[in-house]
Amino acid sequence: MRLSDLRSPRGARTPRTRVGRGHGSGHVKTSGRGQKGQKARTGAHIPAYFEGGQNRFSQRMPYIGGFKNPFKKQFALVNVGQLNAFPAGSEVTSESLVTTGLIGRAEAKHLLKILGNGELTRALTVRAHKVSDGAKGKIEAAGGTVDVIVLPTRRKTKRAPKESQPVAAATAAPPA
Repeated sequence: MRLSDLRSPRGARTPRTRVGRGHGSGHVKTSGRGQKGQKARTGAHIPAYFEGGQNRFSQRMPYIGGFKNPFKKQFALVNVGQLNAFPAGSEVTSESLVTTGLIGRAEAKHLLKILGNGELTRALTVRAHKVSDGAKGKIEAAGGTVDVIVLPTRRKTKRAPKESQPVAAATAAPPA
């Protein structure tokens, strides 16, 4: 086979339909556009979402894009095996993971979770928001420590009972 033998497959190159060029073309008079109407006119471009003047579906249902949970917690995930990039005795935080290149700068804004895939060969101090049980065991087995960053929690509702105040016992006799 030579370069000069290459041809386009059958049907890949079809000649352009020339409309309005007499009876022999098969596209006379209305040029395949049918009778009257908006689509028969010159310059007619009707977008796919157009519903004939009716309020379109995408406008009627603005929430169709899905529910976005504003309270969702996003985690930057790092496996224990990836922590071998740090020298022994160093502290592992979101900032240090960014400088090492294990997570991106955008991921550093999320919470940090350490997962247990891989093996750790050096003692490290790991500060993260969540650590799996397997990861914690591997870090401590390598001689390191795990500090879990505690997230502040809020009361679920405004009507939740407030922290109990100690009530002073009334020992005085009521006035007579």
